[in-house]
Amino acid sequence: MANLGSLESAIMDVLWEAGNPMRVRELLARLNEDRDLAYTTVQTVAERLVKKGLLVRTPYRNAFRYSTVSSRDEHVAQLMLEALAASADRLPVLARFAHAVEETDALALLDELSRRTGQRRSTT
Repeated sequence: MANLGSLESAIMDVLWEAGNPMRVRELLARLNEDRDLAYTTVQTVAERLVKKGLLVRTPYRNAFRYSTVSSRDEHVAQLMLEALAASADRLPVLARFAHAVEETDALALLDELSRRTGQRRSTT
């Protein structure tokens, strides 16, 4: 993920996969399946993600539970829109993307765009 460190990305992945809010201790247990992290490290990075607007924290007993602000799909789509907005002339960027994307993805995108505009794509 753009502009995220490896631990930030790992925390986001754990929360997206879990699909429910988690306490730091729960995050730590999942993350430590592959690493050896300290509780305070995970807590600090989770708080950094809250400040970046990617996580929200809610009080839960004597701790906080963290959850993502958006789904993985919404987040990735937002990154794509931000990248597109960085270009003054979007058409060449869109054209290059259209030529670079896998054919099955291009067809899926075409179907979604057709639904949006109310047009049907010919299958022949």
